[in-house]
Amino acid sequence: MLSDIEIAQQARLAPINTVAANLGLGEEEYEQYGRYKAKVSLQALTARKEEADGKLIYVTAITPTPAGEGKTCTAVGLTQALGKLGKKVVLALREPSLGPTFGVKGGAAGGGYAQVLPMDEINLHFTGDIHAVTAAHNLLSALIENHIYQGNHLGIDPKQLLWKRVMDISDRQLRRIVVGLGGKSDGIVRESGFEISVASEIMAILCLAESIEDLKERLGAILVGYTHQGNPVYARDLHAVGAMAILLKEALKPNLVQTLEGQPTFIHGGPFANIAHGNNSILATKLALKLGDYVVTEGGFAADLGAEKFFDIVSPQSGVKPAVAVLVASVRALKSHGGVPKEKLDQDNPSAVSAGLANLEKHLDNLTCVFGLPVVVAVNKFPTDSDQELEVIMEFCRAKGVPAEVSTVVAEGGAGGVKLAEAVLKTIDEAQNRFAPVYSAEMSIEEKIHILATKIYGADGVVYSKEAEKALIKIKELGLERFPVCVAKTQMSLSDDPARKGAPQGWILTIRDLRIAAGAGFIVALAGNILTMPGLPPVPAAEKMDLKADGTIIGLF
Repeated sequence: MLSDIEIAQQARLAPINTVAANLGLGEEEYEQYGRYKAKVSLQALTARKEEADGKLIYVTAITPTPAGEGKTCTAVGLTQALGKLGKKVVLALREPSLGPTFGVKGGAAGGGYAQVLPMDEINLHFTGDIHAVTAAHNLLSALIENHIYQGNHLGIDPKQLLWKRVMDISDRQLRRIVVGLGGKSDGIVRESGFEISVASEIMAILCLAESIEDLKERLGAILVGYTHQGNPVYARDLHAVGAMAILLKEALKPNLVQTLEGQPTFIHGGPFANIAHGNNSILATKLALKLGDYVVTEGGFAADLGAEKFFDIVSPQSGVKPAVAVLVASVRALKSHGGVPKEKLDQDNPSAVSAGLANLEKHLDNLTCVFGLPVVVAVNKFPTDSDQELEVIMEFCRAKGVPAEVSTVVAEGGAGGVKLAEAVLKTIDEAQNRFAPVYSAEMSIEEKIHILATKIYGADGVVYSKEAEKALIKIKELGLERFPVCVAKTQMSLSDDPARKGAPQGWILTIRDLRIAAGAGFIVALAGNILTMPGLPPVPAAEKMDLKADGTIIGLF
């Protein structure tokens, strides 16, 4: 089978104006970015405000392993399959970050014959949205430092500054830095650091804002630090909002591309789900729901991260509710949860698949029993999977009374997902949907975290560091307890320890700190040793990439 980028480079794409016209967009409602990309105006959504919404299909997965689950491939392939069934379907995804692209994962636009295109551009600079977030974030950093240098009439305490800098490349050396070295004209010497751009609160704001006015209101509410007297200082106090909004004006517009089989796709926003809220923009999802009868979207990582944050943060704010959840699993990933080392995952081992089912069962129970959603399990088939291994999963799902289908979209495109698509459509039409968030806004921050820890992650309880306890006091002082909680924790386990596979029991969730993201409108709870600036692996994906003399990119996934 050809590599992902070879498949993408051989594909024949429709001009983006054809994709837009088929979607029902007028020429005045979008701007072309080259032949195969476009920005869609915010007026396109406003003009359709009174139209009925389509059905939202939310794709999520079991806990990821190095073996692979195939969540994005499944989301793309399911969209293509629904297209083959004659359905008016739209896909909505997040934009890949350059950090993972050049680090561990390589490209992140689907795979095989279930891809979104143009794959190389989507994985690299795309339409510049992440760069705009980076610029707006660092502009605020510069304005803060300049305010202090120019007299500091707000009385900002440099030791209580919360706002760091960002870049969209993984670089562990920049996690903690010292700024202001040199002479007096070089600023105030203090400790600072970098986070990856997609962890910026501005990225979360971009994905949660529903208009320019909403964007500016949220930017102004960013808490940047405290005065010497302990009073909060916000971005609006530094008169930073207007300039930041200008930098984000184009980035706020959803991006339109297409799948390998021509289905319209919105790719907009890119917050990670392990350190942020992990879902594409509300604007893109709402626009897709107005333009399609069915909308396929996904959340980052497993159902305890991206999906939970959609259900408890995005849905209550936006009013958007999923019609069904698709839970992606793979034989290889379940064998990994069952204790099989990576080098032996290709060996036939049905008993190991059975041992790993605890992870699938926990995510399935969370979706069905805790959130009240109808679920379809999608088994993403790899070439090395045996019939006996696949049957272990299918028998488990039959015993649970949950529909399940084997998906071969990576090898066959939409044709390999038709049975899955039919099961999804049947479930939407026939299954009971009792969807509700797991906690209410009126609960305290501690109650919300306790519910997530015990009901979603399977912990016995929660402990807080002294820093986290101090932060809880500050949150209460500022009257922000109604905010939802965005837990930042490892994606490699249901617990806060990446080494614990399956469905860990007998453990306590550790919250080491709490951060106020007042502009985004949530509280970030840092669990375990999660980092907001990743590092590169021993052999970064960047080392395998190259650009040929004719401009062809090679090695990008």
